[in-house]
Amino acid sequence: MKLTKRSLLGLVAAAATALAIPALAQAPQFFRIGTGGTAGTYYPIGGLIANAISSPPGSRACDQGGSCGVPGLIATALSANGSVANVNAINAGTLESGFSQSDVATWAQTGTGIWADRKPVEKLRAIANLYAETIHLVAAADSGIESVADLKGKAVSLDEPGSGTLVDARIILDAYGLSEDDVQAKFLKPDQAAERMRDGAMDAFFFVGGFPAGAIAELASQKAIKLIPISGAEAEAVTGKYTFFAANTVPAGTYDGVDQDVTTLSVGAQWVTSADQPEELIYQVTKALWNDNTRKLLDAGHAKGKEITLDTALDGIGIPLHPGAEKFYREAGVLK
Repeated sequence: MKLTKRSLLGLVAAAATALAIPALAQAPQFFRIGTGGTAGTYYPIGGLIANAISSPPGSRACDQGGSCGVPGLIATALSANGSVANVNAINAGTLESGFSQSDVATWAQTGTGIWADRKPVEKLRAIANLYAETIHLVAAADSGIESVADLKGKAVSLDEPGSGTLVDARIILDAYGLSEDDVQAKFLKPDQAAERMRDGAMDAFFFVGGFPAGAIAELASQKAIKLIPISGAEAEAVTGKYTFFAANTVPAGTYDGVDQDVTTLSVGAQWVTSADQPEELIYQVTKALWNDNTRKLLDAGHAKGKEITLDTALDGIGIPLHPGAEKFYREAGVLK
């Protein structure tokens, strides 16, 4: 068949149109995950999850060795101030999702606890429980601090405003009959507090996050530290009053110089979003979180990644699931 110049141009135009259709169908969609400071655990875990659920337009298909994320999705992990700040940003619509401690998420959604004097974040919804966040109370080895009660009069960082750590530090101090006024309270990120401790200007600091935490591991390699136990009657009073807390143990050897198991408390790290996010999007995001490819990324990417499992995805969740997440868990047989 002889092709004229006009017919050739027509074929080129038709081919261009055909090629454009999938590109238009897979327009990029951006999805932010609010995490915590770069020296904590939220940030690296957020980066792993963002990578796992992303599949930018033009990516190779999963069965062809490409990304197994949500087609067209570009997810990013953003460093933030932590649980409270992430919940506020989700409520304001400036984040699509974020990480939060289980206690903060429940208080925010129900308007109780620390949220009792604020308007509840009624649209807050859960995607998944991720892992246990351990309450670390780090002290310089030469500080003379052996228990929480010994913090009285000491320079102690409670973490920055907007963090879940600050919320929990206040609860722990109160259980031991102390308040911010009884210590030289500082409000610094963990890496800043660790730097002050290296310089001899900080006696102790609180950090809530999965172990091993980068800032603490780096500090322990440079200066002798100890982890202070949070146990006994005071800890039992906390777990009795606040059901989100559970007993937890930091194994010996987790940090340099910490040669014995340390008993403390923990809360759940949860991935939350807004009810305003589309059901199909959150369904696909949840499905991508639990596929086999993501499993490999989590297992290889961070020590806490191995603890993020489908079996514990609903543990400790005190707020409603997002309908998209609920749909996935019902299909997967996790939710009856």
